[in-house]
Amino acid sequence: MSINLEKGARINLSKEAPGLKNAGIGLGWDINATDTGGAFDLDASVFMLGATGKIPSEKYLVFYNNKQSPDTSVIHLGDSTTGEGDGDDETVTVDLTKVDPAVEEIVFVVTIHEAESRRQNFCQLRNAFIRIYDTTTDIEVTRYDLDEDFGKETAVEFGRLYKKDGEWRFQAVGQGYNSGLQSFVDKYS
Repeated sequence: MSINLEKGARINLSKEAPGLKNAGIGLGWDINATDTGGAFDLDASVFMLGATGKIPSEKYLVFYNNKQSPDTSVIHLGDSTTGEGDGDDETVTVDLTKVDPAVEEIVFVVTIHEAESRRQNFCQLRNAFIRIYDTTTDIEVTRYDLDEDFGKETAVEFGRLYKKDGEWRFQAVGQGYNSGLQSFVDKYS
């Protein structure tokens, strides 16, 4: 049975899903009816951070233009440019057994492509979520529904996988920002 998380809540994946090796991270959202003059394209990105809170190299930023980490542990399965349909809009897989030992935290963010020029923000979305499931059994382990009322934010940190005492844990974050992907690159590089 899946564990629903609130903003800021944490779960110990090693205890709640013993034996979890291959995690699917599904990110989803629906778009409210808007007239912004352009398509609504959200992008999921993953930052693999070391002990310093920075990516060891630019190759540890996994997104639509770099779909696989150098250790092959994180794979982005593709960019949904519309968000149409039910379920996950973008999926990232994480092989927890392959994550480089230097990586202590994996951050999942979603940004709106060309948000400023298209006059788009997260208040125009609904039903946003991040979920973790076992890709071997397709059983959902945990889910965080972002039910916050976002204003003019154009980027959201959905959640974080991190290691503590040798065990993988997940934190539901749900923090909005008025920025784009470049601000996260600057923060974590």
